[in-house]
Amino acid sequence: MTRPRVDPPAAAGLVLGAVADLLLADPRRWHPVAGFGSAAGALERRLWQDSRPAGVAHALALTGAAVGAGAALQRAGRRRPLVRALLTAATTWTVLGGTSLGRAAATMHAALAEGDVVAARAALPALAGRDPSALDEGGLARATVESVAENTSDAAIAPLFWGAVAGIPGLLGYRAVNTLDAMVGHHSPRYERFGWAAARIDDVANWIPARLTAALTVLCAPVAGGSAAGALVTWRRDGAAHPSPNAGHCEAAMAGALGLRLGGRNVYGSRVEDRPTLGRGRPPVADDIPRAVRLSRAVWIAAAVLAATARLRREARMTPRGSASTKKPAGSIRA
Repeated sequence: MTRPRVDPPAAAGLVLGAVADLLLADPRRWHPVAGFGSAAGALERRLWQDSRPAGVAHALALTGAAVGAGAALQRAGRRRPLVRALLTAATTWTVLGGTSLGRAAATMHAALAEGDVVAARAALPALAGRDPSALDEGGLARATVESVAENTSDAAIAPLFWGAVAGIPGLLGYRAVNTLDAMVGHHSPRYERFGWAAARIDDVANWIPARLTAALTVLCAPVAGGSAAGALVTWRRDGAAHPSPNAGHCEAAMAGALGLRLGGRNVYGSRVEDRPTLGRGRPPVADDIPRAVRLSRAVWIAAAVLAATARLRREARMTPRGSASTKKPAGSIRA
C-alpha cells in the first residue's frame, strides 16, 4: 500500500524564517518592503484621483504584482526542495516583524523607565500613528501596549497564516496588502476615497488572523504571568466594541490577559477618536510593556509552529499518492 509522501520544504522555510526574525529582526538595509513602498508611492503619483475606482486599481495592481512575484519564486523551487525551503525562509524573514515590534516597545519602556518622556514621545511613531505631543507616561504606555497587541497580528500572525495557506504568494501578497493599508488606508482628505480599497482588503486579509491572535493570546497568557480566563472573557465581551473589525479582538484579549484597561481618547493630527474601553483592569504603566512583549512573542512563536504544521499537512494532502515509493518486501536490497 502506498502512502502520501510528506514534502517538507515550505514548512521548514516558515520555521527557518521565523527563527531568523527571532534572532535578527528585520533586515537593516535594502529591505524589500521599503522597496515595495517606494514603488507603491510612485504608482500612486501616477494614478491618484479622489475616487474609489482609482484606489481599487492602485491596490489591485500592486497586490497582484506581489502575488505574481511570489508565484514565480515558488515555481523556481518547485522541483528543488532545498531551494524552495530557502526561498520560503528568506521571504518569511522579510515579511515578519515580530522581533522589531518587540524592540520598538523595549525602546519605549527604557525611555519611560528613565523618566525621559521626551525620548518616549520621540519613540512612539515607530509603534503608532497617534500624536504623542500631549501624552504623559500613562498615555504612552497605553499606546505601546495597544500597538503591541494589534501589531502582533499584523506583523507576525497574519503573514504566517497566509504563508501556511498559500506559501510564498501568500506571504508577499499579505505584506503588500498591509503595507498599502499603512500608506493610504486611513482617514484623511487625500485618502478617504483613494485608500478605501486598500483598507477594505486589509480588513478581509486580517479577519481570521486577528481572531487567531486573540485565541493564542488566551492560550499563552500564563507565559506573561497573565490570566487565560481574563483574556477569554474580555475578548468575548469587548472584542467587537472597537471601531476596527479586527484590532479590538487582539487588544481586548491582551487587556484581559494582563488585567489592564485599554481604549480611550486618541489624537491623530487634527482628528480625535474616543474609543470604547477594553477590559476592566487598571490603566497601563511602563512596566506592563515588557509583559505585553513577552506575551506577543509567545503568541507569534506558537503561530509559527502552527503555520509550519498546517503547511506540512497541506503538502502531504496535495502530494499525489502515486509519487510515493512502495514498501519493498522484507529482505530486499536497495538499488
